[in-house]
Amino acid sequence: MKQRSFAVFTLGLQHVLAMYAGAILVPLLVGRALNVTSEQLSYLLAIDLLTCGVATLLQTLRGAYIGIGLPVMLGSSFVAVTPMIAIGANYGIHAIYGSIIAAGVFIFLFARFFGKLTVLFPPVVTGTVVTLIGLSLVPTGVKNMAGGSANPEYGSLENLLLSVGVLMLILVLNRFLKGFARTLSVLIGIAAGTAAAAIMGKVSFSAVAEAPFFQIPKPFYFGAPSFEIGPILTMLIVGIVIIVESTGVFYAIGKICGRPLTEKDLVKGYRAEGIAILIGGLFNAFPYNTFAQNAGLLQLTKVKTRNVVVTAGCILVCLGLIPKIAALASAVPAAVLGGATVVMFGMVIASGVKMLSTADLTNQYHLLTIACSIALGIGASTVPGIFAEFPAPIRILVSDGTITGSLTAIFLNLFFSLRGKKETTAQKPELPVLDHTLALEKEV
Repeated sequence: MKQRSFAVFTLGLQHVLAMYAGAILVPLLVGRALNVTSEQLSYLLAIDLLTCGVATLLQTLRGAYIGIGLPVMLGSSFVAVTPMIAIGANYGIHAIYGSIIAAGVFIFLFARFFGKLTVLFPPVVTGTVVTLIGLSLVPTGVKNMAGGSANPEYGSLENLLLSVGVLMLILVLNRFLKGFARTLSVLIGIAAGTAAAAIMGKVSFSAVAEAPFFQIPKPFYFGAPSFEIGPILTMLIVGIVIIVESTGVFYAIGKICGRPLTEKDLVKGYRAEGIAILIGGLFNAFPYNTFAQNAGLLQLTKVKTRNVVVTAGCILVCLGLIPKIAALASAVPAAVLGGATVVMFGMVIASGVKMLSTADLTNQYHLLTIACSIALGIGASTVPGIFAEFPAPIRILVSDGTITGSLTAIFLNLFFSLRGKKETTAQKPELPVLDHTLALEKEV
């Protein structure tokens, strides 16, 4: 019994470490961009981890109304980073949290409506979105491999050797180990990499010494929220894209676990997402969505039980309540995390490609949807200056590649499906393209 409990705890810790870099990166990026104090940044990091844990526990429930009941991990959404920074710069930090609260309430109330829109999320859309998510995460992983963009030793030979060593160790462990040992490959790689970094003098525990032992979450830490129309509309679109992202990950994890998802399952999952985003707004944290990199870990480890992810959620709650422990986990060097997370991010891309393979790739409209969505998504991320002359509310949206690509995939699929239905109705009334798309969706 003790061995089983230790195994579950260890596997849960591996899930935490797999998403940890992404979880703390969002508060670091947003906090530094908004010039918060070091004390405020420490709060953002702790409350983010705690809320990640609460959101994960909500989603792993399989209740009558809330929770999709899959082994999913929730974390702060990368999609919200650019819009949050833009809203904060133009309207102030209070407007950020007013818009997040509004988005959470909107998603919760309209979850049943979203559940009826699964026709908008066939494999050609969900696969494209998951692929874009993976592509958008890869630069973060690669920058971490070089030591992190803020590191004065960025791109040094030591950092690159450390990260590549972690990556190679994970691959070697997956090649030669079997059973439980193989499932711990990422954790072993991070532990070995951190030990090597400590020997090289690259591990600092100063943050641990400065962090408090215990911290109670505070609602409205930055003050009362303000509700502005522009920021709310922006965050509503962010929320819709988060739903699209999560839908893709739900289907991917459902397929990994061998559990076909129903409309009711999706509605319960959307409600949990809405509550998670609402909690993020109330406690001045972030919008939350299902983390795709943990889907990659499920695929890699083949461990698909919910109790492992429930354990991971509890670990995150503890990290959020005890900042010293959270700070200890943050002592893992960026280069070590980069070597490990680049595997996870690559697996996200592979999952997206696998989902796209279930779409009808002989359909010219599907190819156009994939081509335009990925091209515009990558273009918006790599050349954001092209939208500099756009009005601020529109610029907030189109400057994020995942949002741009996701919305493009949704609208093009809808446009081509309706067009294809009209054309096919005139020629072959018994097989409209839209119904064919729905059939493909059910196969997933």
